[in-house]
Amino acid sequence: MTELYSINGISGAQPTPKQSAATDKAPGFGRMLAQAVEDANRSHVEADQAVADLVAGKSQDIHNVMIATQKADVGFQLLMQVRNKIVGAYEQIMRMQI
Repeated sequence: MTELYSINGISGAQPTPKQSAATDKAPGFGRMLAQAVEDANRSHVEADQAVADLVAGKSQDIHNVMIATQKADVGFQLLMQVRNKIVGAYEQIMRMQI
């Protein structure tokens, strides 16, 4: 029968409250990735709003609308490339011989 252990259970070292508080404040990869997704979504929503304002006649500044749409597109492309790199790294790890 196989038992599942957490990493803390395997090493036998429990994090102290001081260590836990320090790691909560430190920006981790997951937190950074979540922030990047939020930023890409925010720029996409702003671009959509700028386009809607242009179509409705509320704004006539096509230059800033194009900048907003390109900014959203570049942010999305960057996010997709990061995703592709993460998937590639995962696939490479799964192919490793143990």
